Amino acid sequence: MRIRAVLREVVTALALAGGILAMLALLLAAAGADVERAMSALAQGALGSPGTFASSTLVRATPLILTGLAVGLAFRTGIINIGADGQLLGGAAAAAAMGYALHGAPSIVAIPFILLAASGAGAFVALGPAILRQRFGVLEVITTIMMNFVVLYAVGFLVRGPLQEPTGIYPQSPALDAAFRLPFVVPGTRLHAGFVLAVVLAITLSWILRYTAAGFRVRVVGANPEAAHVASRINVGRLGMRVFLTSGALAGLAGGVEVTGVTLALYENLSPGYGFTAIAVALLGGLEPLGIAVSGIFFGGLAAGASAMQREAGVPAVLVSVLEAAVILGVTGSRAIWMRRRMAMGRA
Repeated sequence: MRIRAVLREVVTALALAGGILAMLALLLAAAGADVERAMSALAQGALGSPGTFASSTLVRATPLILTGLAVGLAFRTGIINIGADGQLLGGAAAAAAMGYALHGAPSIVAIPFILLAASGAGAFVALGPAILRQRFGVLEVITTIMMNFVVLYAVGFLVRGPLQEPTGIYPQSPALDAAFRLPFVVPGTRLHAGFVLAVVLAITLSWILRYTAAGFRVRVVGANPEAAHVASRINVGRLGMRVFLTSGALAGLAGGVEVTGVTLALYENLSPGYGFTAIAVALLGGLEPLGIAVSGIFFGGLAAGASAMQREAGVPAVLVSVLEAAVILGVTGSRAIWMRRRMAMGRA
């Protein structure tokens, strides 16, 4: 039965991936682009060679996996955390500030402190919406969206003020010490240890959700908070607060990994919308950590391929953003239909 279930999930995932690519081909045709040339550029940009796959696809997938885990964990508990992008930027700002403060320190000490600061900052950005949700019942959908703008403008202030590079010419922070860069894990590529960390976290989170009491409580609260409170005596509010902060910490870690693994500095447009793409990543991954990891790699490939499409076929990369929105609508719609059918079968 287990093998059949796995096979069914694999077939479903392949069908979804095929449907997404077919949708992209239709969008390209509607935009008047050379579909064959654009799709070829997409494939080359994402999978052209092992080096391209590691340097482009997997590097882009890393923040998507971490923010996807953040969004997916929150969704599993019924918390609609739309603020992963702001939490990521908060983590990136904390990483840049901590890296600047630790200038000259040994990398074995500095890198863990930088990543811890990034996770703490992400949790701090999530703290306000979490308290408002817990104490006053304010919808986290609204507060987390607003926090995205607050953090975005705060980063703009930092890179033009306290964290601006010494010459004061560019709106960005000073570059971190080269020793603070995350080590590369594949020689000759840009793939850094942040990808390994993201995969390990996905595996760990999957194990926690499946085999521990804490994971059981998260699943029960996500399925039915009232039943969890009455039947299982779970403190739903306290659990929700912990999950909310953990979700923010994961997104903040994504910002720290991006700074220490790719940019080595903080600037305003550091995130091209990773936190929003993470919603599609989490939904396509079925809110399961391992599914989210696979989905993150898929979207990383789309992002890498989109750049190649724009460069080699003249196709606007924004088409991929349209595709991501279509994926969210398609996946949420299909899940709603599936849930309605299950409820109807239960009543029959």
